[in-house]
Amino acid sequence: AERPGGSLLTRQLQELWRKSRGSLAPQRLLFEVTSASVVSERSSKYVLYTIYLIRSGRFDKAPAAIARRYSDFERLNRRLRCRFGCDMAGIAFPRKRLRRNFTAETIAKRSRAFEQFLSHLHSIAEIRRSPEFLEFFFLQDLRAAQRLTCTGMYREALATWANAYRLQDRLGVCGSGRFLLTLAGLAVCHQELDELGEAHSCCEQALQLLEAQGSHPLLGPFLQAHVHLAWKVGKDKRRSEARLQDLREAGPPLQQQPTLKECLIKEPLE
Repeated sequence: AERPGGSLLTRQLQELWRKSRGSLAPQRLLFEVTSASVVSERSSKYVLYTIYLIRSGRFDKAPAAIARRYSDFERLNRRLRCRFGCDMAGIAFPRKRLRRNFTAETIAKRSRAFEQFLSHLHSIAEIRRSPEFLEFFFLQDLRAAQRLTCTGMYREALATWANAYRLQDRLGVCGSGRFLLTLAGLAVCHQELDELGEAHSCCEQALQLLEAQGSHPLLGPFLQAHVHLAWKVGKDKRRSEARLQDLREAGPPLQQQPTLKECLIKEPLE
C-alpha cells in the first residue's frame, strides 16, 4: 500500500524535472512520467512510476497509462539487450543505486531517463514491434482483466480491458490476437453489465478486423455474440448470420465452439 504523503510530484520534484528535461524532436508517440510514488510493502520499498502514452498533436479524452517500478524497466532492458544487442548498444539505461533511491532528485532524474529510454526504443522499428517491448505495456493489464472477468468483477475488469485497448491503440497494434482478445473482454463485460449497445459495437469492430480471415478461433464466438446482441438492440444481423452459415457448412458444429466468455477464461496469457 502507498504510504501517506508518498506521492513525490511536489513542486520541488516538478522543478527538478523541468531543469533536467531537454528538448526531444517531435514524434508520433510520447512517453511522459506523470507521477512517482514511494510504495512501502511488508519487506520492500520502491518507487512506482506512472507513465502516460501521448500521441503528439492529438487530444486523447482518456489516457493510456501504465505503472511500473525500476525492476520492470530493468527486466525489459535485459530482455531487449539479449535479443537486440547491436540496436541496444547506444541506448542508455539508468544504473541501479545502492543509496539515495528515494530522494526527489534521484526520482526526477530516473523519470527523465525512463522517458528517454522508452522514446529511444520506440524510435527503432524492429524493437517497437517486438513482443518484449509491446508486452511490457499491456500484458499486465490483460492478465489482470482476465482474472477480474473470471471472478465476475465486471466493472473493474471493464476499466482494465479499456486501458489495455488504449495502450494497444497508441502502440499501433490493433490487428493482433491480443487486441481481438481485448475486444472480447470488453464485449463480455459490457454484456454482463447490461450495456448491450457497447458490447455490440465491440463485436462489430472485431468482425471488421476478422473480415479478411477465413478462419480464426474467435470468429465463431464473435459472430454468435454479434447475432445475439444485434437482435437485442435492434440492429441488422443478416451479414453475421450469413457468415455463421458459411462456418457451419465449412467446419464442425458451432454448438461445440466456446462462447466469448469461455475463450477469455481459457486463453493462456504467458
